[in-house]
Amino acid sequence: MPNENSYEVALQKSNAIREGLAKTPDKFTMLTGDRPTGRLHLGHYFGTLKSRVELQDMAVHTNVLIADYQVITDRDTTEHIQDNVYNMVMDYLACGIDPDKTMIYAHSAVPAANQLMLPFLSLVSEAELARNPTVKAEMEASGHELTGLLLTYPVHQACDILFCKGNVVPVGRDQLPHIELTRTIARRFNNRYGKVFPEVDALLSETPLLPGLDGRKMSKSYGNAINISMTAEETAKRIKKSQTDSERMITFDPENRPGVSGLLSTAAICTGRSEVEIAEEIGMGGSGQLKKYVTEAVNEYFAPIRERRQRYENDLDYVKDVLHEGNRRANEIAEQTLGEVQDAMGMVY
Repeated sequence: MPNENSYEVALQKSNAIREGLAKTPDKFTMLTGDRPTGRLHLGHYFGTLKSRVELQDMAVHTNVLIADYQVITDRDTTEHIQDNVYNMVMDYLACGIDPDKTMIYAHSAVPAANQLMLPFLSLVSEAELARNPTVKAEMEASGHELTGLLLTYPVHQACDILFCKGNVVPVGRDQLPHIELTRTIARRFNNRYGKVFPEVDALLSETPLLPGLDGRKMSKSYGNAINISMTAEETAKRIKKSQTDSERMITFDPENRPGVSGLLSTAAICTGRSEVEIAEEIGMGGSGQLKKYVTEAVNEYFAPIRERRQRYENDLDYVKDVLHEGNRRANEIAEQTLGEVQDAMGMVY
């Protein structure tokens, strides 16, 4: 019997979910989200935003969380948080997330969802939390000491998923431990107090990770990302400044030519062509021609998204309204779920 928590089993379940989504999308409640630590970039768009819009348009119950509380798991300041949150909503709307179909809300605005943290913490051991590889990776990446909030970050995520009775979470392979812990918490609660929460499974992303312009992981801190909010001119500038190499012939070789290959991957995902095909077409055109091709591919793909985004930039009141309405709906759902939890635990007085 393969282990339930193995990648193979997760993949089987994910494939079954894909089949189910096509037939009965309304049986699925999806939750996903982002930490507002800066601007969203192409990696976010092709990695998650695009598939959120697809799920929303299939009539799945979609919920998108702006995880503002999770910023302080490994940051010492919330200086730009409000600006980051509003810009994140603008990015969501510009990319096609429809607030009439998808609930967009902020962590800190939903007290009842955060209150689930207390009973959930009683269902996990310190060893289970310490074992979570994502927590270790986050800690190492930030160079931050292990705060209590960072240690319990996976439990916080379980609250996010379960408060709205989420049963499907789109993730990459590296996030599977979070889904396992959420499933464990839901089962332990149900076994101990009576069934309140659904079984949760991962919908594994089919999109390969888009590298940054230098071939490394796309990241705000590396300066190798193209933000959704950038203008066509800023995009051209960022691509022009990217590091390539001295070899004139353009080839796709991620191992030995990370800069050139990162640019080819960006062009490929925006045009729907393969990296090798684009490389062969440019051939001896060198990095100048490659950068020109990539710039045009990105700017053409994102032109309608950026045009929509400009409208939201000029209408902050609407952006705030979207968030207020999402927060209101989230509070309604969270209070109902918290009520069921208190009822199951015999804590209604």
